[in-house]
Amino acid sequence: MYTLKKSLGQHFLHDENICRKIVGFVTRTPGMNLVEVGPGGGALTKYLLQWQDVTYKAIEIDDEKVVYLNKTYPEISGKIIHKDILKADMPFDARFSLIGNFPYNISSPILFKVLEWEPNVDEVIGMFQKEVAQRIAAGPGSKTYGILSVLMQAYFKVDYLIDVHENCFTPPPKVKSGVLRFTNIGNPHGIDDMRRFINMVKTAFNQRRKTLRNGLKSLIPVPMMEGDAIFDKRAEQLSVTDFVDLYKRYLRK
Repeated sequence: MYTLKKSLGQHFLHDENICRKIVGFVTRTPGMNLVEVGPGGGALTKYLLQWQDVTYKAIEIDDEKVVYLNKTYPEISGKIIHKDILKADMPFDARFSLIGNFPYNISSPILFKVLEWEPNVDEVIGMFQKEVAQRIAAGPGSKTYGILSVLMQAYFKVDYLIDVHENCFTPPPKVKSGVLRFTNIGNPHGIDDMRRFINMVKTAFNQRRKTLRNGLKSLIPVPMMEGDAIFDKRAEQLSVTDFVDLYKRYLRK
C-alpha cells in the first residue's frame, strides 16, 4: 500500500462512478497523446491504461506512488515521468491532452504550466477545489473573475462539467470539488507575446479595487491613458476581448 502525504496535498478519489465520468470526458481520438498529472493511487490511471489507441504518460513526483503504480499496474512501466509537474519538460513533442485530479495546493501553478505548453495542448480535464474551478470559469463583472479566468479563457474554451462531493475522496477534503474542461481555441485573439500579456493581466488584478488608471501606471505612462475611458474601469469589468484590445493598443511591442 501507500501513505497519503499532506505536504503534497494528496486526497485520493475512490468513487468509481466519478472516476469513470472524469475519464469519459476526455475527447478521445485514435493515436492521441495523453498525459496524466499526479496519478497517485491510480484511480483514473487504471481506466486510462486500458485505452489501446492512446499513447499514455504520467507525471508523478512522489517516490512511493511511483513504486506502487509500477507494482500494481505493470503496463505503466516506462510511462512515468518521475518529476514535479512544475519543473517537468514538455512530455511530448507533438500535440497532447492532459488529465488529472490536481493537487489543490498547486492547481493554479499547474494552469500556468499549461499556458506555457499551450501551443501543444489540445485539451485539459482537471479536478479543482470547487471555488477555484468556479473562479476560472467566471465571466467579467463577478467578484470571482480574476487572473486565471482571463488567461485561460483567452486561449481555451472553459466548461464547468460536474461537482464532486468531498466524500468521494480519501481522506475527505474540507472543500467540495469541481471538474473543468479546457479546449484549446487556437489563440483566436492573436496574442503575440504571452508573457507580456500575462504580466499585464496580473498587474491589472493585483490592485483590483483600483481603476486601471492606477493599477496599470507601472506599465503604461499616465499621459498615454488620457482620454481613454477604459482606464476608468476596474480589472474585473473587462472582458477577455477588452484585455486583448488594451494589450494590443498599449503594450504590444
